[in-house]
Amino acid sequence: MRAACWMGRRDVRVEEVPDPRILNSRDAIVKVTATSICGSDLHLYNGFIPTMEKGDILGHEFMGEVVDAGPGIDPEILAVGDRVVVPFPIACGRCWMCRHELYSCCENSNPNAYVAEKMLGHAPSGQFGYSHLTGGYAGGQAEYVRVPFADVGALVVPPHLTDEQVLFLSDVLPTGFMAADNCKIQRGDVVAVWGAGPVGQLAIASAKLLGAERIIVIDRVPFRLRMALERAGATDAIDYEDGDVLERIKAITGGRGPDACIDAVGMEAHGHGVQFAYDRAKQLARAEPDRPLALREAIFACRNGGTVSVVGMYGGAVDKFPMNAVLNRALTIRAAQTPVHRYMRPLLALVEGGQLDPTFIITHRLPLAQAPRGYDLFLRKQDDCVKVVLVP
Repeated sequence: MRAACWMGRRDVRVEEVPDPRILNSRDAIVKVTATSICGSDLHLYNGFIPTMEKGDILGHEFMGEVVDAGPGIDPEILAVGDRVVVPFPIACGRCWMCRHELYSCCENSNPNAYVAEKMLGHAPSGQFGYSHLTGGYAGGQAEYVRVPFADVGALVVPPHLTDEQVLFLSDVLPTGFMAADNCKIQRGDVVAVWGAGPVGQLAIASAKLLGAERIIVIDRVPFRLRMALERAGATDAIDYEDGDVLERIKAITGGRGPDACIDAVGMEAHGHGVQFAYDRAKQLARAEPDRPLALREAIFACRNGGTVSVVGMYGGAVDKFPMNAVLNRALTIRAAQTPVHRYMRPLLALVEGGQLDPTFIITHRLPLAQAPRGYDLFLRKQDDCVKVVLVP
């Protein structure tokens, strides 16, 4: 089969690789009908996530048709011919973490837990296509994928919904929704969102759905800011290259600050001034894996007693973290790799009912063979690229 393979920094190639096969009784083989490139994939593309190996198959947002199922799967739950969308965390459904809906922390799905424990203290779940730190599983930017614990992960979707309507239930829609959900939004709240990429756009749409009255988006790319205002539901847009972000947020909020701030940027934040120069120099020298500029701004911008929701991907220990501001101003920080399984069914109902339409973020549709072009377009933000869907 063909698959998009990581061959090194900024080197993705579509290669012929062996077809996946059933290895465990609860495995399924899914023929991929749609997959997409996530902002988190760019961190792999740029070489910032450790434990990647040449030839690793990329992709953690995918869906398709079940073409084979292991003997341990109840056919009443999942059967050959079912059309499914698959969450990016791999979860057994039976461990303590899964029973408490912390699926992205599953205790049984990461065969390389010992590696993650050395870096993180405890291991997260396995994940599709996201380094050997999370199990080394082959990803979904391919023609076929082996899905472990498929009776827990693969969600059967209604035939009347298109692939594009449900594809993002695999990651970006639950992540954007969780970003807003973590804010405990009350009707009338002010929410600020750093980053107008796919997750930021869907966090804005989710914050609006949950009752936020004013939503401020911070980015530097004009077409992404326009999408946030015209399609996602933002009320105010700040181009961070036009002036001091914190002062402009104070002006919008009457000096108090937003009730909640969402970091949908993560480890490769851009900016200007001394802090950005410091972060960039340390990252280039491999003395720090992250540029946490957006996270620092979100903490300083948030009102006293407010919430900072972090869904942007980080690769290691961040420098100059303002813990004094968190402590002295009674801030709450909430962060997670999204426990997608928890959100999939409620969000499917919202999509089916028309309350959420995630398809507005799609700007490019390409065949799988053009995955390298898709990565380059997305990285360079060319041709007004926000989200690339790949079709095998």
